Amino acid sequence: MSDGRPGCHCIIDHDYGDRDRLDNFELRTIVHVSQYGWSVVLVPGDAEGPGWAYTIGLWHSFRSSELAMFGGDIYEMEAILNTLGQQTAEGDAPEDGGRREDVVRGQTAAFRTVDPRWYDGMFKGALSFYRRPPLPFLQVVWPDDQGLYLWQPGTELIFRHSQPWLWLNPRQHPEGAWTRHL
Repeated sequence: MSDGRPGCHCIIDHDYGDRDRLDNFELRTIVHVSQYGWSVVLVPGDAEGPGWAYTIGLWHSFRSSELAMFGGDIYEMEAILNTLGQQTAEGDAPEDGGRREDVVRGQTAAFRTVDPRWYDGMFKGALSFYRRPPLPFLQVVWPDDQGLYLWQPGTELIFRHSQPWLWLNPRQHPEGAWTRHL
């Protein structure tokens, strides 16, 4: 690109020869990204584990990391990701290691870079849209009621397992609800 930004390889910017075979999910994503700058994908929880939500389009529209959030109500996570998407559109994108006040239930959210080895299991919709890297993702990590994050001493075991630790290599992650997606 002439503006010095890394290129985007998404299905909006490139014809991969299959535009006549795009499914409803891909077509809806194109409409949302074209209209709003991003889309939020909701993955409902089931008997085996909690749900999650993630964005598609922040990289395409703003060359900012996509965002993913886990373990809460999917509609609440959708609202949070839309708020963060709007902040990104206004030039205030989250960054790895950063924190944002009043993001999750009035508490501060933390941001961690997702290890790409999780992508196939967790972000199939984004991979379908972008087709190939670059595709940076940040996990939006929410604290417990005392403001402690998963990795901090003093958190309860059930809370430590309520969100995945996607900044870790999947082989370093404890087996459970999150690793079944690999």
